[in-house]
Amino acid sequence: MEQVRAWDVVGPYASAGTPPDVRVPEQARGEHTHSEPAAPRTVRRHSVRGQILDALRSALVDGELTPGEVYSAPALGTRFGVSATPVREAMQQLAVEGAVEVVPNRGFRVSERGPRELAELAEVRALIEVPVMLRLARTVPAGSWYALRPLADATVAAAAVGDRAGYAESDRAFHRAVLELSGNAQLVQVADDLHRRSQWALSTSTAGRRAELLADASEHTALLDALIARDLTAVQSLVREHFNGADV
Repeated sequence: MEQVRAWDVVGPYASAGTPPDVRVPEQARGEHTHSEPAAPRTVRRHSVRGQILDALRSALVDGELTPGEVYSAPALGTRFGVSATPVREAMQQLAVEGAVEVVPNRGFRVSERGPRELAELAEVRALIEVPVMLRLARTVPAGSWYALRPLADATVAAAAVGDRAGYAESDRAFHRAVLELSGNAQLVQVADDLHRRSQWALSTSTAGRRAELLADASEHTALLDALIARDLTAVQSLVREHFNGADV
């Protein structure tokens, strides 16, 4: 198995729910610089392609892969300490998901996503998830909702430190766990894909980002409280408000 080295991974990457903090240097864009990067840490995982894909997704969410910039697989592979093959495979998957575009003979350009596209994604997610959550609010016992409290708390913890990549992961985990109570695996898969696409949001300032995440995380907690209480009016209001402001 290939050994993967991410240039700025903090902590053991294999630990669940803790995406890496990825920093993409200028060299990874195929640009020449004279500065030498810090020595990367060594990370192991069963799937090299899977680790690269997860790291690139985190970089997209964090804005470390800049919209409009072209990144070559060989240059990124050099930075990760792997061949270009797993990087290219991961980038092809991201192209399928709409995160990047293939640029022949150059590499992959990070897609530029505007407010209108994000609003459209939020609208589609609401059309799918709101009716399901209202149905679940009527039928799911309180004990099942209590079991999701750690997931809601995880979004708050990530938001409190401005960890956008960590928040993205915990946010999807919370929504996925709610929808899994429907027993419809196809619905969960479609909703999760839409959710992931919506997380490649517009870049904001650090202060604005943290405030945005905290507001979104508080809605998870309030929604869970309403679901436990079977307050259908509050559930409907909170879910619609959550999607109207969804851009993370």
